[in-house]
Amino acid sequence: MTAELRAAALHLVSCDACSLVVNESTAAEHPGHCPRCHEVLHRRKPDSLRRSWAYLIAAAILYIPANLLPALHTTRLFGRSDDTILSGVVELWQDGSWDLAIIVFTASIVVPLLKIGVLAMLLITTQRGSTWRQRERTRLYRIIEFIGQWSMLDVFAVALLVTLVHFGAFARIEPGGGIIAFGAVVLLTMLATKSFDPRLIWDAPAARPPPRTDQHHD
Repeated sequence: MTAELRAAALHLVSCDACSLVVNESTAAEHPGHCPRCHEVLHRRKPDSLRRSWAYLIAAAILYIPANLLPALHTTRLFGRSDDTILSGVVELWQDGSWDLAIIVFTASIVVPLLKIGVLAMLLITTQRGSTWRQRERTRLYRIIEFIGQWSMLDVFAVALLVTLVHFGAFARIEPGGGIIAFGAVVLLTMLATKSFDPRLIWDAPAARPPPRTDQHHD
């Protein structure tokens, strides 16, 4: 079996800023920099795993208060009430708005939890140099990256929850600590995804061929 030809062997590097593929051996005018945008060239994102872990751990910690702290403080003529994101979903479900309850539950609770879990799996397997299902893990990262482009929908879903659950006359609605923590979770998961370099998945040492057993004996 022949080893796969890698970009490093050809002295090729991709610019993180403009995606230009540069041959390091021919970039004599600006060594170490992209000839098009003059960005510093890196074979891999610097401290990719450390930065991804930092953002991901912070997101996982804030995920707890995002779902436990009150997201809304509602003041009416007859009193004041505090509601979490989950209690708002329950209220939508009890009011018969099942479709909206499912949308808000998926966008505000399930999707952030899945992103945290998938990113943690990618970081652990990559850090251990695992060669397990590298192609599928790369596809998982692309899916998480695509979902990250729509992460603000999570915040819009919570805003939709505000208008549907507590909209009424003579009521004043104020955001609570849960909303702030939720917004921080969305931002931190986006940063964790952006900091992770999927090329590290393929930097794992290739599996060695099994030893040959067809030796001839005299």
